[in-house]
Amino acid sequence: MKEKIIAALRTIYDPEIPVNIWELGLIYSIDVDEAGHAHIRMTLTAPNCPVAGSLPVEVQRKVTEVPGVTGVKLDLVFDPPWDKSKMSPAARLALGLEDIVQVSPLKR
Repeated sequence: MKEKIIAALRTIYDPEIPVNIWELGLIYSIDVDEAGHAHIRMTLTAPNCPVAGSLPVEVQRKVTEVPGVTGVKLDLVFDPPWDKSKMSPAARLALGLEDIVQVSPLKR
């Protein structure tokens, strides 16, 4: 069930960043009980994020649509605060924040 929820989360993008919210590291935890109730802790890139009102609603809607999910409790948290270290390597690469190959200095 958790994998299906993650797949749904990977379809949601912050409109200002061309990376999905899962790879951005905005989802802190996903717990699903035996009855299919999902509890999600998520954050935003900043408390004053322009999508603060719409992004959590979209997350809740998309997770509710996952087959087998019977309910969703979403907690929007800002502790710990989000930072770039929470992004996946793929997200950092897509945003140009990580080199593809580490280059060693030439020895003479």
